[in-house]
Amino acid sequence: MPHEWHDHIDPAGQPVRRLVIWRYRSLTPTGFAWAIGGAAAALVLPLLALVGSAVMWGLLPFAAGVVWALWYAMQYAWRRGGTVEELVLRPDRLHVTRRDPGRAARVWQANPYWVRLTLHDQPVEAYLTLTDGGPRDIELGAFLAPDERRQLRDELARALAALRAPPGG
Repeated sequence: MPHEWHDHIDPAGQPVRRLVIWRYRSLTPTGFAWAIGGAAAALVLPLLALVGSAVMWGLLPFAAGVVWALWYAMQYAWRRGGTVEELVLRPDRLHVTRRDPGRAARVWQANPYWVRLTLHDQPVEAYLTLTDGGPRDIELGAFLAPDERRQLRDELARALAALRAPPGG
């Protein structure tokens, strides 16, 4: 599951757990570099036969344009797939922020003592929601696979249980 936990102490001495969840991306930055490099090599290789001729200079801008268009399209797709959810867990507050490309951030806050995690079978398998008993439930990890949502629920349940446990007990 593409996520990271970060633990630290805030300036007031309170423990803070921060969970960042993002959409899975099959193309890594290294893979991106290899794809661009491979495309550039594949386009320039045939031009080697034309070195020294005016035809090469006529075709070279088109080859460069194709590499640039591929780079731009891959960067655009990378930015558009950038949905990120951030959950900040403090003893007195749970704060969830969802950032989708092209939209304003959506924020939800609750007292962690009252927060309940629920996995539903509808509308999709392992539909994970958080509620504090108020009028609004939120979905967490909508872009994750069902098994990843189950794993996320287990990790969050452990984090909430540790937070609710009495000190020293």
